[in-house]
Amino acid sequence: MANYTAADVKKLRELTGAGMMDCKKALDEAEGNVEKAVEALRIKGQKGVAKREGRSAENGAVVSLISEDKTSGVLLELKCETDFVAKGEKFQSVANTLAAHVAATSPADLAALLASEIEAGKTVQAYVDEANANLGEKIVLDRFAQFTGGYVAAYMHRTMPDLPPQVGVLVELDKESAEVAKDVAQHIAAFAPKYLSREDVPAETVENERRVAEATSREEGKPEAALPKIVEGRVNGFFKEVVALEQAFAKDNKKSVQKVLDEAGVTLKRFSRIKVGI
Repeated sequence: MANYTAADVKKLRELTGAGMMDCKKALDEAEGNVEKAVEALRIKGQKGVAKREGRSAENGAVVSLISEDKTSGVLLELKCETDFVAKGEKFQSVANTLAAHVAATSPADLAALLASEIEAGKTVQAYVDEANANLGEKIVLDRFAQFTGGYVAAYMHRTMPDLPPQVGVLVELDKESAEVAKDVAQHIAAFAPKYLSREDVPAETVENERRVAEATSREEGKPEAALPKIVEGRVNGFFKEVVALEQAFAKDNKKSVQKVLDEAGVTLKRFSRIKVGI
């Protein structure tokens, strides 16, 4: 088997606009060489490959779909090259169709989603490739989230009034609370936390922050005896920046997000934040 990584597949997709399975086959044939894989795709006549080499799909839209009973929801990003295509009805229709398919089939991951059948005899990958050809731009589907089980809500943010939402947040609470769900989702959209709780932060990340904090404190000439307390304070400051529950709440910075949730008697079980191109 050829030696290549998921990053190589992603790079080839970005360079050519070809489908994931086609990219994997090309990399297999090219023994993992990305440049040779691009050439192989061109030789095989993949639509638009030559024209789309080097283009980046950094525009697009985030769409959401919440079930009527609010117990499940989908958040999905579909990328394209230009905001002109992103604001078009056809592009947004493709994105919404894909979100509906995720809601109906609950794929385990992106590979399962792309391989699933969205129409008779047509996979999601083929559907995206078809949109790629019809819209004349590189169209990329590489992120989605689906929550099921609790009370699910979404917040969609437009960075420009004439564009579709560029930021989307999906939250799941342990019980129904529409106002809290909306407030917390808006907070997450604005402050972009990376983790739900400090327990979710990888140990190596915490240790690195601790090393940086200690080195910085020594560089600043802090007393040796005070270092443990200073370092711990700076690590706690890091948590308050990246952990959703510990951030100062957007609507009342005297309270943490955790405090707001506790006062409402609800628990934030998980969240997903997607910003187009990031």
